[in-house]
Amino acid sequence: MGLIVFRLDVTLRFLATGETYRSLMYSTRIHESTISKIVPETCLALCRCLKDVYLKNPTTDDWLKVAADFQSKWNFPNCLGALDGRHIAFSPPTSAGSYYHNYKGTDSMVLLALVDANYKFIYVNIGVNGRISDGGVFSACGLYKRMQNKTLNLPPDRALPGRTNKVPYVFIADEAFPLSNHLMKPFPQRSLTYDNRIYNYRLSRARRMVECGFGILANRWRVLLQKIHLGPEKVELITLTCVLLHNFLVKENAMYTTEGTYDIDPSQLLPQISQQIGNRSGNSARSIREEFRDYFNSTSGSVPWQDTGLQRNIS
Repeated sequence: MGLIVFRLDVTLRFLATGETYRSLMYSTRIHESTISKIVPETCLALCRCLKDVYLKNPTTDDWLKVAADFQSKWNFPNCLGALDGRHIAFSPPTSAGSYYHNYKGTDSMVLLALVDANYKFIYVNIGVNGRISDGGVFSACGLYKRMQNKTLNLPPDRALPGRTNKVPYVFIADEAFPLSNHLMKPFPQRSLTYDNRIYNYRLSRARRMVECGFGILANRWRVLLQKIHLGPEKVELITLTCVLLHNFLVKENAMYTTEGTYDIDPSQLLPQISQQIGNRSGNSARSIREEFRDYFNSTSGSVPWQDTGLQRNIS
C-alpha cells in the first residue's frame, strides 16, 4: 500500500507542478528513468479507475440536469454544454516532421471538450494534430458522429420558456464550428442587428464555461501550461488523466472551483473576433438560432442586465 501511495504522490506532483522528470529526481531521490515509468503506469491506472465514473456517457436525465443548470445559472435554456478546443503543446518525434505544427508556429495536439455549467467536462477528444481547426476536429470526433446517428440520448425537443415553437436541445460554440440543429454559434459580425448582438452576447456569456473550464484545468494541473517533452501517446494519456482528476475534484471537492477568480466573462475583456471560416448551414439550423435570438429579446427571455452588458462590450 505504501508503494502505491508513493507512486501516486510522484505522479500527482508531476501533473500539478509541471516539473520535468529530472527536476523531480532531485526532490524525490528517484532516478528520472524510474519516474519515467512510474508516471505513465500510474496515469493509466487512474484512467481505468476514474473514466467510467467521472467521464461516462450521459443519459437523458443527465442531459436534462445539464440543461437545467445552464438555464438557472447562465440564463440559456435548452443548452447541453459549451464546446471548444485547446492546444496542448508538446515535443513530437523528429519522424513526425511538421504533422503537429499549428498556425501558432508550435507543435501541439488538440483537446476538444464539452463542458457543463459547473466546469465539468462531459466529453473530450484528445490527440488530433494541431494543424486541424476546432471545427475540423469536431467533424471527425465521436460526439459529432453520435449526434448525426442520434445515439446521444438527447432529450426530445422542447419550446423555450414562454414560447410555442419547439426547438432541439443544443450545444454552444464559437465561430469556428458549423451551425447545425444541435450546435448553435454566434451570428457573423458583419452587419449585426441589435437583436443579433443580444443573442451573441447571451451565447458568449454561457459559452465562457468551456474557457473557464480550460483555465481551471491548466492552472490546477500545470503540466498543461508548458510544453510536454514526451511522445504523443503519453501526452494523450497525461491530458486524459488531468481531465479525469479535474472532474473528480469538481464533484468531490467544492473548493476546487471556488478558489481564485474564474467567473470573469472573457467577452468583457477581449474584443469581438471576426469569423475565421465559412460554414454553410441549413435553413432549419438558422431558424433554430433565430428562435433563440427572438427568445433572448422577448419579455420572457430577456434579462435586466443584457442591454448594459452589450453596451459595455461595444464601447
